[in-house]
Amino acid sequence: MKSILYTFVSLLVLSCGSTQIQETTTLASPTSRASTAASAEPLTASPRKGSETFSNADRIGSIMNFMASDELQGRDSGSEGIEMAAKYIEEHFSSYGVTPYFESYRDTLANFEAPAYNIVGVVEGNDPTLKNEYIVIGAHYDHIGTVTPENGDGIANGANDNASGTATVMELARYFGAKKSNKRSLIFALFSAEEKGLLGSEHLAKKLKEQNLNLYAMLNFEMTGVPLVGKDYFMYITGYDNSNLAEVCNAYAKENLVGFLPTAKEYNLFQRSDNYPFHKEFGVPSHTFCTFDFTNFDHYHKVGDEVDIMDFGHMANLVNKSIPVLEGIANAPTQEIQLAE
Repeated sequence: MKSILYTFVSLLVLSCGSTQIQETTTLASPTSRASTAASAEPLTASPRKGSETFSNADRIGSIMNFMASDELQGRDSGSEGIEMAAKYIEEHFSSYGVTPYFESYRDTLANFEAPAYNIVGVVEGNDPTLKNEYIVIGAHYDHIGTVTPENGDGIANGANDNASGTATVMELARYFGAKKSNKRSLIFALFSAEEKGLLGSEHLAKKLKEQNLNLYAMLNFEMTGVPLVGKDYFMYITGYDNSNLAEVCNAYAKENLVGFLPTAKEYNLFQRSDNYPFHKEFGVPSHTFCTFDFTNFDHYHKVGDEVDIMDFGHMANLVNKSIPVLEGIANAPTQEIQLAE
């Protein structure tokens, strides 16, 4: 998310995208962490039995350990590192059965000087009528590159911000690319230049609007790498009051999956991530799913945002819980997610 200054017990940091603020809250200790690279698992689009076991910590770890590696040098937009990330996503999309939405997976940004690309794939809907309605499932895959070194380390690897959201979207793309169980068409978009001011999502939203895309909803994933602590819900959405998305999600999940984070509303996080340009251009339900709550992560835009503090089991659980929700939304006979009046 774009920058925000915020005081909460002490100075805390928001989600993603600007100057660093110190946080005094200690990092919670998730029950299951995976800090080492998973053994190389071959690219495959074959889901396991049941969406509840589709993703796992090893697969999430494999993606995260590449996306947040020093080799990518912090994935700054227009850099060699983010070019490597783009190729990685393209190769995986291709292996998943996710086809390019445009002539290629690359959507070149028109609002950024250095060559920068969104990576955009699609799984066409299987219903002859509903396939003409689209849902964008997105996350930004860029980060801030290199920063002033701390203890000799100057690479801001951006594991939580936002390799975590990228891994989530890639796993969801793998599921739907294999199952082809969606009646509506699903666009999987990984955005560049979010850290420059939501430029990648702004570019794509305008481009799709000019093409008269029939967009039903935009569902974005941001900072999903560590679990919430002390909440009675699993994740929250920004712009909670703007639509009935949380109610719809919880009905499909059959649990209190999506909740309301008061500070997200207080500091208007709705406008600070890649959902917002789609809200502006299309005026449709557009929200970001997140498990960062200002108390469970203190490495925002720091070199400490590393894979060894991510909870891969939590991330796999988020993917598995999201699958029946997205499947339900994609297959409902009517557009049940409605903007608040």
